[in-house]
Amino acid sequence: MKYELAIRKAAEDDLAQVRDWYDAQRPGLGSEFLIEVDAACARMVESPLAYPTMHRDVRRVLVRRFPYKLWFRIVNDTVVVLACTHAARGPTYTNRRLT
Repeated sequence: MKYELAIRKAAEDDLAQVRDWYDAQRPGLGSEFLIEVDAACARMVESPLAYPTMHRDVRRVLVRRFPYKLWFRIVNDTVVVLACTHAARGPTYTNRRLT
């Protein structure tokens, strides 16, 4: 089955904030972060059922090279990215973001 990708506004805001933070650390690092996010999204769309269900019907994929997780849900034939959180964030914070 071929899946489409949709990114919620909240997740877009998360990604922009993280990108800006990395760019402030080193120019261009934010772009490198987004390249890894794009790769993670490609993996999600290719085989979303391969990723573990972490909270209700929400799954997560790790962003390579960076300590971030993308949280997504499968809705019909669409992979919907709900949030991007730092890997050190606890489940209470994450679960609030996923509702």
